[in-house]
Amino acid sequence: MPSFPFELDPFQKQAIAELDAGRSVLVSAPTGTGKTVIADHMVAQALEAGKQVVYTAPVKALSNQKFRDYVRLHGEDKVGLVTGDLVIRRDAPCLVMTTEILRNMLLTEDLPSALRHVVLDEIHFLDDRERGTTWEEVLIYLPNSIQVLGLSATLSNLEDFAAWLGQVRGQEVAVVREETRAVPLELHLYDLQGGMQDPASYDTSFDRWNKKRKADRRTGAGRPGGRGHRDRGGRGGRGRDSGRGRGRGDEGRDRDQPPTRHMDVFRTIHREFTPYLYFVFNRRFTERFAAGLAQRQPHLLDDQEWRACRDELDAFEHEWGTEVLEPRLRQMYEQGVGFHHAGLHVQLKTLVERLYERKLIRVLYCTSTFALGVNMPARTVVFDGLTKYDGRGVNPMTVREFMQMAGRAGRRGMDEVGHVVVRMDPWEYAAIRGQLGSYRSGSPEKVRSSFNLSFHSVAHLLQRHPQERIKTLVQSSFLAYQQVRRSQDAERQCDHLENGIRANMGQALTADEPLPAPARLPPPLRKSGRKLERLREQVETGQERCWLDFQRRVSFLQSIGYLGPDLSFQAGGKALLHLQMSEIFVAELVLEGLLESLDPPTLFGVLCAIVQNLPRGTNLLTPPTKEVRALAKEVARVRFSAPVREAERITDITVDFCPELILLGQAWARGEPLSAIAETLDSGIDITGDLVGAFRRARDLCSQLIELWRHDADRVDELYDLLDATGRDEVEVVG
Repeated sequence: MPSFPFELDPFQKQAIAELDAGRSVLVSAPTGTGKTVIADHMVAQALEAGKQVVYTAPVKALSNQKFRDYVRLHGEDKVGLVTGDLVIRRDAPCLVMTTEILRNMLLTEDLPSALRHVVLDEIHFLDDRERGTTWEEVLIYLPNSIQVLGLSATLSNLEDFAAWLGQVRGQEVAVVREETRAVPLELHLYDLQGGMQDPASYDTSFDRWNKKRKADRRTGAGRPGGRGHRDRGGRGGRGRDSGRGRGRGDEGRDRDQPPTRHMDVFRTIHREFTPYLYFVFNRRFTERFAAGLAQRQPHLLDDQEWRACRDELDAFEHEWGTEVLEPRLRQMYEQGVGFHHAGLHVQLKTLVERLYERKLIRVLYCTSTFALGVNMPARTVVFDGLTKYDGRGVNPMTVREFMQMAGRAGRRGMDEVGHVVVRMDPWEYAAIRGQLGSYRSGSPEKVRSSFNLSFHSVAHLLQRHPQERIKTLVQSSFLAYQQVRRSQDAERQCDHLENGIRANMGQALTADEPLPAPARLPPPLRKSGRKLERLREQVETGQERCWLDFQRRVSFLQSIGYLGPDLSFQAGGKALLHLQMSEIFVAELVLEGLLESLDPPTLFGVLCAIVQNLPRGTNLLTPPTKEVRALAKEVARVRFSAPVREAERITDITVDFCPELILLGQAWARGEPLSAIAETLDSGIDITGDLVGAFRRARDLCSQLIELWRHDADRVDELYDLLDATGRDEVEVVG
């Protein structure tokens, strides 16, 4: 066992011993317990042995942060970074990258020859609806000679997952599970009437409050004009903050009871519970709450902390100017208050994270994206609510999401306990009572496969492998594994049901005689006969479903002329070999020639419009030109064409098209600064981070078009110039 400057926990020792024995390992341990120590060991051992190791993370921000960490640990010459828009020392023995990059290397058989170890951080992303397939593909395509370390805080069906992975990789995969947090969590519920309470106490006080509320309703007390009603100047009719509206469960509220606000939470807990993260699932409110707290409260930093904060801000302002660090933001940060969300200016995100790491921000209002940060613990985590937008609608947070965020509470070596506070009101409690019970149990949902092959992957599999090999690969997915298990369960049910039907039919059926159709069974047995038919169909199709889905994609590509009847590659199929984003949409634009004639800035604008949407409520202050409107109309025609819509139906993934981004992408490609572009929008919140995200993704897609248009040297030169022009400033930030 190698030496460390601190005593390892038993689960860390166990995982490291399994790795040193040459086995692949899956580790599930709560946030903050030190899973990264195991990954750091694998990286160090690989470098010492002269082997190559890849560390993957689900998002570029985490890849960049891990890259910085490993550069500090091992030196610049040993560590490289490969993301869609950045390549730094691609031949370094330790490569940090997003999972998609590793998948692409595997698809194109472009793996480094010395690669022997792969770390998959946040491996539970495998069930992410839009990106989970990438994780499965990596695990299926990786050569068996490569050792895999998978890390997760929330992988409950670990043994089932390990059994599948061992089957795919042809070797046993070790399982290491740690359920005890290094710093235990305490859950509190807070409302203005009852103050801070533990769940058991809140149960009692809620029942008492509910009983009184029902009695008041019977007698008319608390109603306008009823007994006991007090005029509070309309205060009771407002949401928790101006403009927020009614919350979940608000219909049970007594109108004379003021709602609990984030300021009420602060006044109660800030002296003993800071630093704290306040999770609110609306970007607008992260900014509004932070501004409100900064306006109403004195400085949260002592003199020494304030001077350290001022020095950080001076250095930042010297580099980026007051256009990025506006005076109102500087004042907020100097008071020890900040906000963080995905749309925030990328440099401000980095600044806020650095200030928070140095404990110079004491209260941080943030969205759930902050839960993915590395080494960003707090003494306390506060939830403004327990519902969030999940991509399809506003729904209760899953146990996994709650634990990912709550797990930030409690700083190892500094806190004896981490505090988790849920801001709520009594009238909201009935709706979330059961939900809280699930969170308290701490058992996250099982990871279920979201395997959904992209057309890019389908094209590469067809190009590189014979049909039987493709079938083997597709049937190796976790989805296929789970379907086989369900099919086996259905088969057992079939046997049980058929035996029951035969027994009830008695002498009317011999042992070798097949069962008649359900309609010909005696009336009392027809329902069982129909159920048996459905189960048999599930058995027959379950084990082949992944392969049938693959064939369905192939048939679709043949129907639109991308593949010939003999699976030969036509122009569309060849385009798919290079396109990884909105593949059919972009391929159709290419085939129609809509992209080839565009000047580089306009092309970049169209690519921005294809890869991302702007937040709701964002509008252009300057209307687009007639030419841009005409172009947007042509692109929209392709967006809603039959091939694109059928591709959406097959994959169940919606294609983006945001015409407003054409102008913004043009401006960025022509050299306009981010601040000036942001001023052309009416949003009400900082969305510069969204703009940077669009520019980065558009650059990724531009790189894919370069590969597609390799035959046109002049166009390729133009696109390389375009990448240079759009890769400036915030878009290429690493450190």
